[in-house]
Amino acid sequence: MGRKASHVALECTLQSHPNMVVLGEEVAASKLTLFDITKQICDAVQARSDQDKYHGVILLPEGLIESIPEVYALLKEIHGLLQQGVTADSISSQLSPWASALFEFLPPFIKKQLLLHPESDDSAQLSQIETEKLLAHLVETEMTKRLKEGSYKGKKFNAICHFFGYQARGSLPSKFDCDYAYVLGHISYHILVAGLNGYMATINNLKNPLNKWRCGAAPITAMMTVKRWAQSPGASSIGKPSIHPATVDLKGKAYELLRQNAAKFLMDDIYRNPGPLQFDGPGADAKPVSLCVEDQDYMGRIKELREYLDKIRTIVKPGCSPEVLKAALSVMASVTEVLSVMSSSPGNHKIL
Repeated sequence: MGRKASHVALECTLQSHPNMVVLGEEVAASKLTLFDITKQICDAVQARSDQDKYHGVILLPEGLIESIPEVYALLKEIHGLLQQGVTADSISSQLSPWASALFEFLPPFIKKQLLLHPESDDSAQLSQIETEKLLAHLVETEMTKRLKEGSYKGKKFNAICHFFGYQARGSLPSKFDCDYAYVLGHISYHILVAGLNGYMATINNLKNPLNKWRCGAAPITAMMTVKRWAQSPGASSIGKPSIHPATVDLKGKAYELLRQNAAKFLMDDIYRNPGPLQFDGPGADAKPVSLCVEDQDYMGRIKELREYLDKIRTIVKPGCSPEVLKAALSVMASVTEVLSVMSSSPGNHKIL
């Protein structure tokens, strides 16, 4: 779940302690190929077999397939041909040589799923692409090869795959979820009463008790950037406003906590079942681990803001393109206007 962002996979890992998780952001940052990911999993299976552990749990995010560079490039080629009206049966013969080689390497069931028409935002139908079965197939092939070569002396690899998309979407909300949604609705009411439009309800200090949450509203335009693309080579670019997705921060505290425990999760069976949701009693006030560890103090946020300003000074300087300068002026003007209104209002420490 989560398209290209792996927040849900990271939180589930910190909550339940599977032996391994493959985050899309890790794959994209390190430019890991299908072979690299397969090798990582095979090495993990082999390491556990050395301790006579022939069981294990691996967690994968829904959007992993689009984070793998060569598969993403293949999907782009396929989607481009589909938009040109090429039928699914004819696409394989019109792919570029490298894309055709990769496509033919993949098992039949994945080929069929990759040929599905993309979503309206040109992304793949991720819930219909069985990435877990693809990796299970590749790992089984590699482990069988190692077994025949004698480099692996354990038992034959066998995987059981589960897709939990519907369970994740259809499960009961926790007490935190209920409080969070109720407060967001309350803020939305105040936004309407104030006659504002194009704002998103926000809540800060979620790590603290409910009575210390800080409510506010942020203009959606302040979070937007303009993506540009050309429909064909040589054509003028088209701009489309969009909100930049917030992916897992590989320098953040939640990811750091995962890395600190990765070796222990892999080799030790410390699986954890948080149990059924409770609305009263022990565990009722449990909050997401990643939310609690990521919370920064006031001065930490000031430091982060200064880092962003330094980045802007580096990007926007004499010699930058007119488009970059125009975008910077527009965004900074909007941010300055919002901050001026907030700071000049009575009791400016509270937005609502």
